[in-house]
Amino acid sequence: MKTLRYVSLFAGAALLAGCMGVDVEQLNDTEIVGDTFTDNLAREYRDLANFEAFEMQDWADADYFAQKGLQAAAGQPVEPAVLANWSLPAEAVPELTEARGRLVAALNGNARSTFPLEAAIAQTRFDCWVEQAEENHQPDHIAACRDEFYAALAIIEGPVVEVEPMYLVFFDWDRYNLTPDARDTIAEVADVWQATGQPTISVVGFTDTSGPRAYNLQLSMRRAAAVEQGLTAQGVPGGSIVTDGQGEDNLRVPTPDGVREPANRRAEITFMQ
Repeated sequence: MKTLRYVSLFAGAALLAGCMGVDVEQLNDTEIVGDTFTDNLAREYRDLANFEAFEMQDWADADYFAQKGLQAAAGQPVEPAVLANWSLPAEAVPELTEARGRLVAALNGNARSTFPLEAAIAQTRFDCWVEQAEENHQPDHIAACRDEFYAALAIIEGPVVEVEPMYLVFFDWDRYNLTPDARDTIAEVADVWQATGQPTISVVGFTDTSGPRAYNLQLSMRRAAAVEQGLTAQGVPGGSIVTDGQGEDNLRVPTPDGVREPANRRAEITFMQ
């Protein structure tokens, strides 16, 4: 199965090498160009290639890592190991598949620019983990590559952000201006929006049952608009916000008509999938 990964790799690296069997020393002597991420990636692949060549005497995998290092050194994109190109133990495939998905998601986000060294380490340690898993005779090496991968992945993925199912902003009677507590909630929503990949935000305004229904519908829309303005002031673009007003429909606390109920004078903020 090793042939498959070489065919895939060399097809993308033909302009660099023109043939198979690039010597590890070529990578050692190559000037690295490109951005900070590709610079780190080339260096990490170079270290892997040298380890496989001169420590493990595994020239086939050394050559594989050297080719990927040469691509990175030239500033070319290099993807993590493609699992289908490796003869992996069946029990290792589910975890490696999940790990690769998380890695690719982080790399396709902002990990390459925000954490260039850690992103390079995560990618090369994943490749190391895959290569060692295929050989499947050095559990300490498998564990070392796996553990270093997850340590780097934890950095480039960032902390897990807890997202509330709904954020509530409350208003004074017959008002749509934002209170200090409302502004604090809106600031929290903006922070979560930024940390969770900038999803679309839904803002729906409501009123209590005091006042005419037609007036309350307009008031609920003004409340939604006030929250939208608060979010844009916190850096959320208007194009990421959808607003609506439902007046005195869908009461949070059911009341008869004409009742001033503070819990019903609100805007509901949710993140749309």
